[in-house]
Amino acid sequence: MAGAEEMYMRALRGREKGVGSGAHLDTGHDQQISARSTPTRARWRMEEMYMRALRGREKACGVEHTSTLNTVNNLGLLYANQGKMAEAEKMSTRDLQGYKKAMGVVRLY
Repeated sequence: MAGAEEMYMRALRGREKGVGSGAHLDTGHDQQISARSTPTRARWRMEEMYMRALRGREKACGVEHTSTLNTVNNLGLLYANQGKMAEAEKMSTRDLQGYKKAMGVVRLY
């Protein structure tokens, strides 16, 4: 897993160098992948990576874009897995309200 994390981090550094650190949709995608691939021993870094991805998506797409809301959802799941239920609820509420506004329907996953 450490090899995969290093490859994602190299890709992320290259993307950030090429298109900027977060102001591009693909950079946010790379940051999310890096967060998901972080090995268990370094899970504390996941929140930081998701927050970087979220800031990038908000800047690149806007706060109500479905790509941004996907990152919000992932961050909420991370918080729930960490037992941070107040933060998880906040992210879940933001995700749900955003999808209702964007799509007019409620996601079932």
